[in-house]
Amino acid sequence: MMHATIQPPPNFEEAQSLRQQSRAAGMDPNYWYAVEEVNRMKPGSVTEIIFWKTSIALFRGEDGEFQAMENRCAHRQLKLSIGHVEGCRLVCAYHGWEYGGTDRPNGVPYDEDGRAYKNLALKTYPVKVRYGLVWLFPGDPEMAEERHIPDIPELEGPDRWTCVPLRFTWAAHHSMVIDNVSDFTHAHLHRRYRPFDDAKLLECETIGDNVHISYDTKVGRGPISSLFVDHKKLNTDRMNLCFEYPYQWSNTDDAIKHWLFVLPMDERTSRVFFLFYFKSLKLPFLPIRFPRFLMNLVMRISNKLLIAPLLTQDQFALEAEQEGYEKFWEAAPVEFNPVVRQFQEVTVRKWREHLEQASDRGNVIA
Repeated sequence: MMHATIQPPPNFEEAQSLRQQSRAAGMDPNYWYAVEEVNRMKPGSVTEIIFWKTSIALFRGEDGEFQAMENRCAHRQLKLSIGHVEGCRLVCAYHGWEYGGTDRPNGVPYDEDGRAYKNLALKTYPVKVRYGLVWLFPGDPEMAEERHIPDIPELEGPDRWTCVPLRFTWAAHHSMVIDNVSDFTHAHLHRRYRPFDDAKLLECETIGDNVHISYDTKVGRGPISSLFVDHKKLNTDRMNLCFEYPYQWSNTDDAIKHWLFVLPMDERTSRVFFLFYFKSLKLPFLPIRFPRFLMNLVMRISNKLLIAPLLTQDQFALEAEQEGYEKFWEAAPVEFNPVVRQFQEVTVRKWREHLEQASDRGNVIA
């Protein structure tokens, strides 16, 4: 019996509908992207980072400093991420060529005067550390100082709020992730944990590259979360959110907040970093708050028992949506929440602008 071949979804240039375009779009590389948690990379380690099908070697020298560069040895093109770190240099696994501190090899066995490799240059990437995350700038390095990692004042200074990052890799396009985190019509998926209930959209407005949203909703009324949130002192009936391209955040009464940072890897894979942070949490069944010195432990337990399982539900749904889209990408989109269309419009516009600008410069990450 002959079986019909399923045609893959169209690429960005071939896509007809807004949904098809958004599901094929990349993200503008001229922003800072969270790529790894600092505590996952000990001094002397190296890992592969993928930004929109581009492989990057991220390594941490023995001095604790991070460096990032094109993930290939200029000699035989092996991935440098399969090598190892010596001191503050990344060493290729094959012939021992060394890299670090410059865009050219700075140590090649058997060629002490450097004649063989003085003109071999690899692309290097600006790297910063902030909020327990490693950030990388995959675009034009001259723009790295113009763009800024989001300022989160609550996570800085001596009185900073406690935050323990959560990292996942999901088999779903980055636009699906953004749709999910700010579209509150999917409360049914989270009926066990009830992070939000009875959401009614109050505001949805695109200003420049940002989509501002407000919901009238009941926040943190689940069987576990309600024990830790002081609903008598906080207004947990309204949540403000924003898709601040390419990032996303939420705010409930200036006391319950989060940021989401997405690393787009390819058309069906995204790494996501969630920062949830609370001004304070109350002791269950008591009208008093956890002391500050216990908040880190409380957040780690909360991440493991409540927030990670909740986000795993989103992962399940998004990966199923990705699979469904790949089979039925021609199906007409049905959306009841206008925020989804506005997210997708910004995503498509920003990617089209990047492609046009990169084409003018002759440097396209497509």
